[in-house]
Parts: sequence; C-alpha cells; structure tokens
Amino acid sequence: MKDPKITKLEIHEYRYELPDMGHDEDGFNMVYEPGGRLPAGGQILRLFTDTGPVGECLAGRGSELSTIPQFWHYLKGRSALHREQIYDDIKRALRQSARIGVAPIDNALWDIAGKLFDVPIHRLLGGHKKSVPCYASTYHGDQAGGLDSPQAYADFAVQCREIGYPAFKIHGWSKAPVAQEVANVLAVREAVGDGIDLMLDPACELRTFGDAVKVGRACDEAAFFWYEDPFRDGGISQFAHRKLRQLIRTPLLQTEHVRSLEPHIDFVVADATDYVRGDIGYDGITGVMKLAHAAEALGIDIEFHGPSPGARQCMAAIRNTNYYEMGLLGPKAPPSHATELYLDHRDELDAIDERGHVPVGQAPGLGARINWDWVAAHRTGIQTYD
Repeated sequence: MKDPKITKLEIHEYRYELPDMGHDEDGFNMVYEPGGRLPAGGQILRLFTDTGPVGECLAGRGSELSTIPQFWHYLKGRSALHREQIYDDIKRALRQSARIGVAPIDNALWDIAGKLFDVPIHRLLGGHKKSVPCYASTYHGDQAGGLDSPQAYADFAVQCREIGYPAFKIHGWSKAPVAQEVANVLAVREAVGDGIDLMLDPACELRTFGDAVKVGRACDEAAFFWYEDPFRDGGISQFAHRKLRQLIRTPLLQTEHVRSLEPHIDFVVADATDYVRGDIGYDGITGVMKLAHAAEALGIDIEFHGPSPGARQCMAAIRNTNYYEMGLLGPKAPPSHATELYLDHRDELDAIDERGHVPVGQAPGLGARINWDWVAAHRTGIQTYD
C-alpha cells in the first residue's frame, strides 16, 4: 500500500449565533441572557492527501491555527501515516509557542488513518467500549433567571439526575462572594442526595488561595468527586495545588492549562493533582494517549476536557477514565456549540441513553461526519496552503 502524502491544507471558518446567550460582566464566560444573540464561530481543518483520504477536524480557537505558516513547509509531501514523527518534530519546533498548533494537525492525521483503513480511530487504538458515561457540565452562573442562585443549580442538578446523568459538574459565578459558592456546593449535594457524583470547576475564578480552601472544605463536607482549577493562579502552580491538597480531602483535577506530556506528569509527581486533565484540542490524540498511558502507569485516572467525537474515541480505548463531559448546559440555555455541525454526533442535554451514556462514533476516522451543507451556509472564508 502506498503511503498517502500530504498535498494541501484548508481552514474553513464559519459563524453563527447562540440564542438567549451573552457574556458575564467581564466578557469572558458565556452565560444565559434571555433575548440575547451571542456571536459564535469556529474553524474546520481539512488535510488533503495524494491518494484520496482527507483528514477533517474541528480546530477550536483561532490561535490553534496561528502557527501553521511556521511548519507547513515541513508537512507538505510528508507521509500522513508518520504521526509520531510529525508530532515529535512539530512539538519541538513550537517549543517557544506553547506548542500551539500541533493538536489540529495530529487529529486530522488520525482521521486520515481511520478513513484509509475504514475504521473509527478507537479501533486503531485497540478500543472496545461502545459507549461512555457522562456528566452534565453547567454554564457559569448568571443573574438572569437561569443559574442565578444555589437553588437554581440544585434544581438543575435534580433535573439532570432524573434525566439519567450519573454525575453533575458546577461552574460557579465569576464574581460571587465566596459564601455563595460554598452555599452552592452544599445546596446541590443536599438536593441530589448521595446517588450521583458531583464535581466543582470554578474555572480559576476564585480570587485567593484562602477562598479556594474555604470552597474546598465545602466540597469535603459534600463529598465531591473532584475539585478543578479553583483559583487565579490559572491552574498551573504545582506548589499552590500541592499545598491545597494538604489542606482538603477532595481530589483535585488539574492540568487543563498545561500542554504536552512532560508538564502534565511533572504536576503529578509533584503531588499537585489527583486526576489529570487531557484535551485532544490542545495536545492531539497522540499527546492525550501518551498522557493516558503515563497516568495509568502511575495508577491514576485521566479525565477528558470538553465534548467532542475524538474524546469519545480516546475514552473507548483506555481503562483509566471515568466520565465524558457533556456541556456546556443550563436549564434554559441552548447548548454551547453549533448543534448542526455533525450529521451523526450529539452533545445536548438529552443525548444520553437510559444509563447516562453516549455512543462512541463508528464512522471511519473521528467517528462523526461533518455537515458540510451547514458549514457552507455559515462559511465566512477559506484559507488554503498548497
């Protein structure tokens, strides 16, 4: 079999609007806003080969594609099956750019491989799971009648439990008093009882280490499954999170905001986290699978950040993971993504089955087919490298 050689790369940009959504007071977090129209968009990377298979993947934020001009000359003409070499070389080349840009290329290469051999990626990885369990992951708190109080979060947690979710994760407010965050943790546990796992992700909003300790002790009282990215260090201080682990009992989930294998594992061996975060949008499938196996060797679990077809493919192929992140969700808000983007993949509140699972995609490659008619109707531009 002739190796497929990379010939061309396209970036398709698209725009759309999310109804009843806006931003919080700082303009960063998406929150429920009745009557709002929040501009949104994305990019899809297409990687062409001389033998036919085209790798296609959602490329996330625009910054993920900003470094491509630095290494397109390296990619063109190279075998699309040499994923390990390509990953290693680009990772080295982008060492002063936080390795931004390696992930979408790597994911597209995996998509090519799956399409070439006519199997979903999890089959190439040795996967066996047909479905994975989910947690409902909330939007940040608002002031508009959605998630605007501990009672509102508690009611939504009960709703998700009744739908069938085995776990529920809170994203709190951006500037609420710490007492309100503590009350939220306790109210949600009281409402749902003991039969559901609960998690908290302040998304680095808590202002001080002291506030992180106070909220962490509330998580202890409420027996939370994990406590994630508590405070304003940005989720990257090994020393601070080791100290936090010494003061609370709730397991920490860190490393969403570091990239590549070595900094993740440095966090673990520094006793600064209990679970590790992996994200194929930051480190690619190659990088995340390296992390999953390294975590397995250390006896700990990896938890995947955000919903995506690729995350399901990876979860189907590893033992040491617990939940797929379904979100962002709210009781009155729409899903936080373009629901029409895929033909055979759903990440909405009602997408789970009676066990609280979602299926692992079986289409060749990433397991989900892009709805190119929808993309064409919302496309704002195409950038080409050839």
